[in-house]
Amino acid sequence: MDVSVLQPPVIAKKSYGKTGVLIVNLGTPDSPSVPDVRKYLREFLMDGRVIDIPLISRSLLVNGIIAPFRAPKSAKIYKQLWAETGSPLKYYGKVVERKLQDALGDDYVVKLAMRYQSPAIKTGLNEFKQLGLTDIIVIPFFPQYASASTGSVYEKVMDIVKTWQVIPAIRFINRFLDHPKFIEGFAQLGRKYIAAYDYDHFLFSYHGLPESQIRKGDVTKTVCQFGECCGSLQALNQHCYRAQCFETTRLLVKALTIPEGKYTTCFQSRLGSDPWIKPYTDNIIKELPAKGIKSVLAFSPAFVADCLETTIEVGVEYKELFEQAGGQHWQLVESLNDSPIWIETLVDLVKTV
Repeated sequence: MDVSVLQPPVIAKKSYGKTGVLIVNLGTPDSPSVPDVRKYLREFLMDGRVIDIPLISRSLLVNGIIAPFRAPKSAKIYKQLWAETGSPLKYYGKVVERKLQDALGDDYVVKLAMRYQSPAIKTGLNEFKQLGLTDIIVIPFFPQYASASTGSVYEKVMDIVKTWQVIPAIRFINRFLDHPKFIEGFAQLGRKYIAAYDYDHFLFSYHGLPESQIRKGDVTKTVCQFGECCGSLQALNQHCYRAQCFETTRLLVKALTIPEGKYTTCFQSRLGSDPWIKPYTDNIIKELPAKGIKSVLAFSPAFVADCLETTIEVGVEYKELFEQAGGQHWQLVESLNDSPIWIETLVDLVKTV
């Protein structure tokens, strides 16, 4: 008996359409003018995942206090950041969009979007909608998951596509803090500075979050202690932003062979009077010179593109703070921006998701 008749025929996999890749960063004002900065702040801070208080209270706080009074000050800082090409975050986003499209080829359609302001997530998704795509991959440009960043992108995407009659398969990249090429990308940048100068200390500064948001993410209500619980990344704390940041530091320290005792993980960009995750970067910086630390190499591994929080806050403001406290040499390690290894990281995320 011919057993081949009992075996199912081999059917070649058919690709019916392309894959859409939506790369999403936080956002930036359209210009450093006060009206544009105020518009950006209002959209950003009115997000219930960013300031997670009741809507009426949030509206009064943002529209009545923060946006009107903070916009003029923030506009001055954005003017320091602005280049001839505009906002670095948007500029590098567009370059990455182009380079990633070239690397992925014709089977993919890559679109850049911003969670706040332009280009909008809705614009990118609606373009995808017209193309008859087989599936969509959404890559938030946040290495560590947080409800206020990655979670907000998820919510916005789902809120838009829920109205579609036909919803293609959609896959989200949750985090990539431990992707080997992501780690190696920052390590490569760090090594060029380490080769040129003998630094006393290494600072890994991440964007901060209110402690209340971290507690809400602890579904067990027993794990989060804001301390040694972040000493390793495991099942029960794997979605904790603070724990993920400490894990990123450990991986970078290993890649750079930094000795124990010569580095610090800390958190920047506090807003309001409620406690945020600690230690606070500005407090740490003030203490370093008194410990005999006169030179620091600073990393910002929560950001993949240069922006206000890296270039200005860490690169300028923290440098001044360090020098005022008696420090002598402060160096910021730039973000991945449009580096080849960052493009390689994104290709891996798309093709191995």
